[in-house]
Amino acid sequence: MNTKAISQAEEIIQENMEYTLFSWSKQKGIHPIAIESGDGVYLYDYDGNKIIDFSSGLMNVNIGHGNQRITEAVIKQMQQVSYVTPTCVTKVRGELGRKLAEICPGDLNKAFFTLCGATSIENAIKLARLYTGKHKILSRYQSYHGSSNGAMTASGDPRKLPVDSQQAPNFVHFDLPISYRWEYGEDNFLKEAVESLERIVAYEGPGNIAAIMLEGESGSSGCLKYPVGYLKAVRRICDDNGILLIMDEVMSGFGRTGKWFGFENHDIIPDMIAMAKGLTCGYLPFGCLMVSDRIATKFDDTVMAIGLTYSAHPVCCAAALETIKIYEDEKLIENARAMGKYMDSRIEEMKHIHPSIGDWRNTGLLGCLELVKNRTTKEPFAPFNAKPDQMVIMNKVAAKFRELGLYTFVRWSYVFIAPPLCITKNQIDEGLSIISEALKIADEATTN
Repeated sequence: MNTKAISQAEEIIQENMEYTLFSWSKQKGIHPIAIESGDGVYLYDYDGNKIIDFSSGLMNVNIGHGNQRITEAVIKQMQQVSYVTPTCVTKVRGELGRKLAEICPGDLNKAFFTLCGATSIENAIKLARLYTGKHKILSRYQSYHGSSNGAMTASGDPRKLPVDSQQAPNFVHFDLPISYRWEYGEDNFLKEAVESLERIVAYEGPGNIAAIMLEGESGSSGCLKYPVGYLKAVRRICDDNGILLIMDEVMSGFGRTGKWFGFENHDIIPDMIAMAKGLTCGYLPFGCLMVSDRIATKFDDTVMAIGLTYSAHPVCCAAALETIKIYEDEKLIENARAMGKYMDSRIEEMKHIHPSIGDWRNTGLLGCLELVKNRTTKEPFAPFNAKPDQMVIMNKVAAKFRELGLYTFVRWSYVFIAPPLCITKNQIDEGLSIISEALKIADEATTN
């Protein structure tokens, strides 16, 4: 192996460890990968190793790594103007707004540009309260909406627990059954979920509830499935009670589920859409809150009291506009649907080989394996919010992925599979062969 390359990698890691902080981690004992470049579904480290990216970074690099069309669009915009205040306008801002209005359904025609997913969520919450004059926001346990104060409080994710004393007021959570462990039939699954939400709305008072916020499709909580017909029922509950429906499409948007937005798989139209991730695919930080004409009209003669210094940043707008063109030109959404079906068929084959695969939940290319010790009892290898000593087997599986050249997100008993939308069947086979090899570790620990 190249000693110089190893030395360079070690130097880069050491400098990062000494001078920077890492998200969601103890700062000692972590082992980051020093990435030099990326191309399509692959990353390359400073040792010259090729790593297949099976989670699109953090489910955001939908178009794949290293697409130079984004580079060219960004350079062209920077050569014109790199920044103007949000009270000024640029050509690209209007073009991007018009394009987003074209791909969003119904009357979701107004774009408020933000910096990331969390700022899209924060401004959705503010706007819902400003529009309705009501204060409560309802959201799901086992969901994630971002790490800023309001977004984290809205989340039902255990990452909020260490900072629970700082939570924002007027957020209420509700629970949904998990289909994999539901024992009472599909009809009762939907009935229980809807009736539970209706009770919460009644208890909290519909006159106090500004919005219900849900992910278009569940992401980092484990790709947990809504009962069939659930989002239609939520839309009805909102309409009947003067409550807005906010869909968080930060992870499930922009082709990830085989449609522009995850909620389109459920045949509904929300009042607002929070987006980020796939909007620029991580090439630049950027987000957007799409707002219905009905909501926007209220602020024609009333101050809309939200704002950001970097709202509608022209360089980020240019990156987003080109990204959307890439989805269309390269037919990535169609490919996500086709490759999702292929992924489903391959996972079905793997279930016959690996007794540790308990469940596979997937929409398009937003998928998750749940590994279990026993298929009959459905006991997971690691429980919800697992402690370090409960992650022994899963950590070994994750370490094997890395050793064999695959990067993906492993959380509790979940192995996420959400590769870039440009992936091919051969590349899916390549990644799944590595996963299959690593699952042998879990298979040996099953009690089936």
